[in-house]
Amino acid sequence: MENQLQLVASLIERDAVRYTPAGIPVVTAKLSHQSQQTEAEASRNVEFEMPVIAIGKIAGQLEKLEAGQIRLFTGYMAKRNRRSHTLVLHITDITSLTD
Repeated sequence: MENQLQLVASLIERDAVRYTPAGIPVVTAKLSHQSQQTEAEASRNVEFEMPVIAIGKIAGQLEKLEAGQIRLFTGYMAKRNRRSHTLVLHITDITSLTD
């Protein structure tokens, strides 16, 4: 089964980098998405915010992004933690849209 999500979004807030007990960097942030989608032959404005997490090398890339920068974020969805029902996008790739 595949669990992959790609989202064009902008960074709206980011927490300071923290480190796991093993010394792996972790950055949590929030993305904002706005688009117009077609559903059942009707146009619909879509706006939402999504919590994200980046671990390891990709955390450094997320840490360098400035608020408002729009990128293509690729990753997978998972619960925030074992006991949570809240989903978080775990970022595995960040791509510039101007390349």
